[in-house]
Amino acid sequence: MTALAQPSPSPGSVAVRVRELAYAYGERRALDGLSFDVQPGQIHGFLGPNGGGKTTLFRILATLLRPQAGSVTVFGSDLVEEAALVRLQLGVVFQSPSLDPHLTVRENLIHQGNLYGLRGRELARQAALQLERFALADRRSDRVKTLSGGLRRRLEIAKALLHRPRLLLLDEPSSGLDPGARRDLWSVLEELRDKREVTVLMTTHFMEEGDRCDRLALIDGGRIVAEGEPAALKEEIGGDVVVLSARDPAALCRDLRHRFDLDATLHGGVIRFERERAHEFIGRLAESFPGRIEAVTVSRPTLEDVFLSKTGHGL
Repeated sequence: MTALAQPSPSPGSVAVRVRELAYAYGERRALDGLSFDVQPGQIHGFLGPNGGGKTTLFRILATLLRPQAGSVTVFGSDLVEEAALVRLQLGVVFQSPSLDPHLTVRENLIHQGNLYGLRGRELARQAALQLERFALADRRSDRVKTLSGGLRRRLEIAKALLHRPRLLLLDEPSSGLDPGARRDLWSVLEELRDKREVTVLMTTHFMEEGDRCDRLALIDGGRIVAEGEPAALKEEIGGDVVVLSARDPAALCRDLRHRFDLDATLHGGVIRFERERAHEFIGRLAESFPGRIEAVTVSRPTLEDVFLSKTGHGL
């Protein structure tokens, strides 16, 4: 089976199925029994801090590491037993650049195509298609070392899609990009999603990227601590999030719990709690603790708040 003649997924099939996946580096468990499904045609994200297990998961899905326990299938193919077939279905964009800076934009695409057995007219057609799609046609003869970071990232994705994979793996795709380049990147990813051309699985530590995923898993210490649609995850918090600064935050936190029976916690020197209609409650706080509150903010829950509530620490 060639890269350009892969079977279409059956209706209702799962793009990626992971069950009880585990991997350890000596005594440190990088992945500790992960289980999840990725549905076809979605952008599925993994949000977590550095050291949370995202990179190890990515390397396993990219067939660079062999799972020590558990199972992984990609469109029904076993990651270990059918690794060669899985690789044909993958497009991979690593956090570190994989472009040859001394070759031109088009030459990078041609060499990628050759690795997947593409030749002649079909390779030229696919290269031209990706150059147009990613607005790189007018830079086709430029050496990669002359491109900006945003253009290089576009070329990385174009290269990964050249052989028409069914699953695109992205490891921290926005790292090192300016805000404008991030917006351009996401417009491309959402276009791919909307046309259902490819399923996207990505890792990130940016909350704004997590918000744009169709489904999101929060990962910490090698475990998934929460999973669902980003909006639904934030709704689990309930109410508004109130953050207080004080001269003696530990004492104020203790008094808030006693006076108002609040589930107030202290993180990074500030007090945090959740409250319905918090804007109406702020006046009572100021009256109850005159001179003790230095600053107060009220906001709707974010993914950072979800992560904090699940783990006890921030991203």
